[in-house]
Amino acid sequence: MKTPKIQLIFIVLFSFCASIQAQLKLPKLISDGLVLQRETKIPIWGWANSDDKITVDFNGKKYKAKCSTDGKWRIELQKMKAGGPYTMTVSGGNNTVQIKDILIGDVWLCTGQSNMVHQLDIHDVLYENEIATANYSEIRHFKIPTTPVISGPQEDLEGGEWQKAVGEEVRPFSAVAYFFAKKIYKKYGIPIGLINASVGGTPIEAWIPEEGYKEYPDILKIISENKDSTFVNSHLKSNVEPNENPPKIQDKGLLGETTWYDVNFTPKNWRRINIPGYWEDQGAGDLDGVVWYRRQIDIPKSMVGKSAMVYLGRIVDADELYINGVMVGSKTYQYPQRRYEVPENIIIAGTNTFVVRVTNTSGKGGFVPDKPYYIFTESDTVDLKGYWQYKVGEVYSPADDSVTSDRNSNTLKARLIHPQNEPTALYNGMVAPYEDFALKGILWYQGESNSGEPEKYEGYMGALVSGLRKVFNRPELPFIYAQLPNFMDVSYVPTESHWAELREAQSKALSLPNTAMTVNIDLGEWNDIHPDNKKDVGERMALAALKLAYNEDVIYSGPTYESHVFEDQKVTITFSNTGSGLTTNDGEALSEFSIAGEDKNFVWAKATIQGDKVTVWSDEVLVPKYVRYAWADNPDNPNLYNKEGLPASPFRIE
Repeated sequence: MKTPKIQLIFIVLFSFCASIQAQLKLPKLISDGLVLQRETKIPIWGWANSDDKITVDFNGKKYKAKCSTDGKWRIELQKMKAGGPYTMTVSGGNNTVQIKDILIGDVWLCTGQSNMVHQLDIHDVLYENEIATANYSEIRHFKIPTTPVISGPQEDLEGGEWQKAVGEEVRPFSAVAYFFAKKIYKKYGIPIGLINASVGGTPIEAWIPEEGYKEYPDILKIISENKDSTFVNSHLKSNVEPNENPPKIQDKGLLGETTWYDVNFTPKNWRRINIPGYWEDQGAGDLDGVVWYRRQIDIPKSMVGKSAMVYLGRIVDADELYINGVMVGSKTYQYPQRRYEVPENIIIAGTNTFVVRVTNTSGKGGFVPDKPYYIFTESDTVDLKGYWQYKVGEVYSPADDSVTSDRNSNTLKARLIHPQNEPTALYNGMVAPYEDFALKGILWYQGESNSGEPEKYEGYMGALVSGLRKVFNRPELPFIYAQLPNFMDVSYVPTESHWAELREAQSKALSLPNTAMTVNIDLGEWNDIHPDNKKDVGERMALAALKLAYNEDVIYSGPTYESHVFEDQKVTITFSNTGSGLTTNDGEALSEFSIAGEDKNFVWAKATIQGDKVTVWSDEVLVPKYVRYAWADNPDNPNLYNKEGLPASPFRIE
């Protein structure tokens, strides 16, 4: 006979198990505020007890299914026109789930790396009015949490929710995706759903499904190894040579009786340096390590007692900002904009001590030029540019290159596993869970992380497009992607360029059916891999979508190389996508064409427009063999456009 206590435990456990058994569950994507794809059959799926009978009640119709033995069920809603809001009621067993505020419209998967991630909030200075006036309740955005999974495709997402482009709720929207959606919505007035699966700093390989790698046996081997938990545990970057004891602090600025950020610290033998600028350009040599910057800043009485903001542009790589001995902000890597809120009680009238501790691990370190550097309140602004004092706190030893995270190596020392960079990892965790979902198309903005291996990118693009179309069961699914913009130092002489080669690889993906590429060679910034201008990128993607996905008769692309003829000392190049005709966007002569003979010694060329053709030559090259246009990381003035205002894509002829 069971004692009452044991009986109670049994009853509680039985009731708990029964509630788990009877649970009816829908995917996280199918939740309040959902946008479903119009004018196609709409899959709806979920989980329940095996053999449970499921009823989906939607828009006056009932759909029935029986749960399979593995606990899954699936139905298809009939095709519907754009509209809503609707409510969906799903019943099974003894449970009922209701999804409210559902719209029928067009759903776009927005994916890639950081330039697709970048939220409107990050660019709120440029788009302040856009954020303040956003009132588009039928444009909705679902941001998927970063979820790398190397063991295989997942059934559901870790989280996420649908948000509306209304007021402050629009701030976390992908800026590119928002401007894309707004342009489409303004034209058609149909609801737009944006599924944002993007992660900064990630390679294309992580987004390709296993189905896309059929021609890559070496990568398939890596995928197979990554499904072996024993192998993974021995190769995880965090598990190899684990650091059980944290390293001793070597930074002199943190070791003394008084730290260098303390207001009572008195600098001795500190040197002078200009902000903005890199220390390698100002006498500090080829230094990787920690450098401290310090300056006394006069703050007017009118700024005291108010919430203030400090803009420190961008800093390479990491930084900590101290004001009057108090840390008010920090970033751990170079790309985010430095915008730090200063509490009301920190600054005082008169002299304030500003200290910035900068850590750099490779390349030039310091403060990126041509960015904002100031502290401000609603009524006052104090400039922070100019001369500061600096001192080196620590010098780093050269990095040990014997252990890397090369994605294409199979040796232990060379192939440490960084989950979000592994083949298929981000597809598995952030796309696979809704491969049954109906889409209008895909937007892709990525390439920066693969610029070191441009020769592989064309093949990877093919694997990505074909793989995603296969898993979504849409052989002609529209795929629109952004070509990399201009970035880094401007090139004033003909040069080689990995970024130009990557752009070329992106261009070649246009050979795949139902694809479109936006050219952004005029939208970048020399000193920021995340340019502010996200509006034109998004709107150019929307223009491409009008042609590709909405069958509009529009010019959606700038001039594109089509063919060429060598004759005498000249090369005549024919372009497609010329629209109303070729032109220059500045009214000046064509620039950024270079030409070479057999020796590949490129020189700047002269070029003229003749109809839909451009003739290129140089008196220095008697027998031309090679021609390039805008072939640089950051070409100086690529001014070939069509009269619709769209730039020509960079290219080369060999």
